[in-house]
Amino acid sequence: MTGSADSPGTLVLAGTPIGDVADAPPRLAAELESADVVAAEDTRRLRRLTQALGVQVGGRVVSYFEGNETARTPELVEALVGGARVLLVTDAGMPSVSDPGYRLVAAAVERDVRVTAVPGPSAVLTALALSGLPVDRFCFEGFLPRKAGERLSRLKEVAEDRRTLVYFEAPHRIDDTLAAMGEAFGEERRAAVCRELTKTYEEVKRGSLKELAEWAADGVRGEITVVVEGAPEKSAAELGSDELVRRVRVREEAGERRKEAIAAVAAEAGLPKREVFDAVVAAKNADRGGPSAGKGLS
Repeated sequence: MTGSADSPGTLVLAGTPIGDVADAPPRLAAELESADVVAAEDTRRLRRLTQALGVQVGGRVVSYFEGNETARTPELVEALVGGARVLLVTDAGMPSVSDPGYRLVAAAVERDVRVTAVPGPSAVLTALALSGLPVDRFCFEGFLPRKAGERLSRLKEVAEDRRTLVYFEAPHRIDDTLAAMGEAFGEERRAAVCRELTKTYEEVKRGSLKELAEWAADGVRGEITVVVEGAPEKSAAELGSDELVRRVRVREEAGERRKEAIAAVAAEAGLPKREVFDAVVAAKNADRGGPSAGKGLS
């Protein structure tokens, strides 16, 4: 191994192609040849990748997948502390994004080991870009629970989130998932089902959740990423006093003066400042158990 205990090694997280091997970043080949240890989610897939790239792994290859991640992490950390350059690759995309890697990164950081990355393809970002939905703010939710009740509960947690939502899903569950999304978010919410990204049979199906659920009922194949439009902004009438008060408090916690926060929330909701002010005063007095009236903005 290179280096010494006085010169910790480096953990390299390497993005791998999500479909087309030609998308492999140029640095990936160099890292595969120079790493002291290559930790791979699937060593057979790694072998196919290196053959396609025309490179040979220069160091030791070890498996690092969900089943042995906890047990193997300490071994890899010790190699890093000893000065090794450890390359982590998963089956597709970036390590630790719904793939093994988080535990190793956290443990390496704890031991002051340098962590860097070879940026590469990402199913999350590719699906977002192709979806036709807003991408200025988004939230990646990974895989949903397999049990119907837990899945629906998880979806309802983000039903009012205004950010675009991104999920991974298995082909044999996609019809049930789209139906559950329709129940939690409303059947008319726009979405896109992206399957086999960058591969020969790449397909992006766009429509309402109702339309997509009907389409998926006949069966869908391949690796799937689902992008769902965020919740629409509520009208002033739908917001209610509790939501107005919550928004004012969020702004106050961020450092705004109450008067400024009330004015900003009123402008966002298209309401008179007095209406928002009265809601804040009523909530304050309710907390204190006193009368719900105020005399002026302060």
